[in-house]
Amino acid sequence: MTDRSGIFAGEDPFVIAQSWLTEARSEEINDPEAMALATVDETGLPNVRMVLLKEIEPAAFVFYTNYESAKAQEITSAGKAAFVLHWKSLRRQVRVRGLVTREDGPQADGYYRSRSLKSRLGAWASQQSRPLESRAALMAEVAKVTARKGTNPDRPPFWGGFRITPLEIEFWADGAFRLHDRFRWRRNDPASPWEITRLNP
Repeated sequence: MTDRSGIFAGEDPFVIAQSWLTEARSEEINDPEAMALATVDETGLPNVRMVLLKEIEPAAFVFYTNYESAKAQEITSAGKAAFVLHWKSLRRQVRVRGLVTREDGPQADGYYRSRSLKSRLGAWASQQSRPLESRAALMAEVAKVTARKGTNPDRPPFWGGFRITPLEIEFWADGAFRLHDRFRWRRNDPASPWEITRLNP
């Protein structure tokens, strides 16, 4: 047994993560859902960028993107990804590594419909990660899409969600004199029980 208490207490890491995110939403100035998503390309070269976490499910973390983007292609190829949520205001972070599957059904449709109209049209207009001649060319494409799709566009077939099912979750909180508190939850596969370990700072 590890000596977990306070903000680390609980037997379900997804409940702990949701609790931390809820607290961050009232403390973090900008984008408490922002996470640094790490992938690797076909050569094994790492890639990292900021995306927005949209949901913590009972067993996974979900975000949305263009399936033709570099990140999506790398995720699809590897079937794995990692991310970190860092809240400077709380001096905490959550690190996750795991397996990735697509979310391109009714849940993705529902989230797409909840976005602003301009964001929905932008999803159609942007050929994410590919070369762009100019800002003017992008705005011209948005205008074309607006004329073609109207005010209630369907979700693009090339846009949807990814669900990260963790094999490892680490909760980190700042400590005095850099003696931080770290707890790692690890399992061999999604059906296995978690092994919880306190780590040195």
